[in-house]
Amino acid sequence: MQTPTISAEGHQLPTAIEPRNPGMALDLDWVRTAQANTSAIERRAKTLPGRRSVKKDYQAAWLCKAISLIDLTTLSGDDSEGRVERLCAKAAQPVRADILETLDMTGLTTGAVCVYHDMIETAVSALKGTGIPVAAVSTGFPAGLSPYHLRIAEIGESVKAGAEEIDIVITRRHVLQGNWQALYDEMAEMRAACGDAHIKAILATGELGTLRNVARASLVCMMAGADFIKTSTGKESVNATLPVSLVMIRAIRDYYDRTGYRVGYKPAGGISKAKDSLVYLSLIKDELGDRWLQPDLFRFGASSLLGDIERQLEHHVTGHYSASYRHAMA
Repeated sequence: MQTPTISAEGHQLPTAIEPRNPGMALDLDWVRTAQANTSAIERRAKTLPGRRSVKKDYQAAWLCKAISLIDLTTLSGDDSEGRVERLCAKAAQPVRADILETLDMTGLTTGAVCVYHDMIETAVSALKGTGIPVAAVSTGFPAGLSPYHLRIAEIGESVKAGAEEIDIVITRRHVLQGNWQALYDEMAEMRAACGDAHIKAILATGELGTLRNVARASLVCMMAGADFIKTSTGKESVNATLPVSLVMIRAIRDYYDRTGYRVGYKPAGGISKAKDSLVYLSLIKDELGDRWLQPDLFRFGASSLLGDIERQLEHHVTGHYSASYRHAMA
């Protein structure tokens, strides 16, 4: 892994850089022939943590890159305006100023801030002038079982409130029953409801049963116009894993090879250590290439990850580890 190039000048939405995925007609032949060799995928995934090793300045550069790709998130029932404002301040200044200055990374921010609908206006106000977009979870998150018309309306309300990215949850039963037309129609309508806001389709992969289902659901969501496909809500018992990531990013690669449109990837839940972020970044680099190592095409849905990265960067600069409680998110 080489030292990555990092832009710390504020992040733009994908439309400013990459043509947006317009979707395509549902190709059931393509979907039904998509397979996943589970044993081979699991063998490959087991080798990933040991295949790349970066140290010292190279590691610090990659960890700064990881920070720029984090969707800093609070999705708790007791969220308050004060908590969201503190989270937004953290997004704009994710690491101590003196450490960033030493690393020549002044201006580094996270990729976005993700909140529930009720906190969109608070986040938009707190992030004004930073260039950091607000993402909102929607469509009856996390289960996605509220009345369908209300799920569609919720998207519109969140966009109206100022969210530039919408994280939606799919109806899992469409996947489990193999009802690909229903999944396609649902995804397409949700994409249309987003308008200019970018849509991340949460597959809840831990609830889809098989890796083959993950591959097919990924393709259908991209065919229906998803800008990102995302592993999990973070509320399931099983969230992002390397085997699931391998399946999803290979579906992304296949879609790009056939259509010429790049779709983003977001692993969410269960990624809490700096060393884990390096594994995911090396996987993306190997499978998709450097272009996907930018905020418009890759995000981590893992707020706790930032605290551990901070500790590693502080150790790199000072030679000492700080206590984890010094790096609270909010």
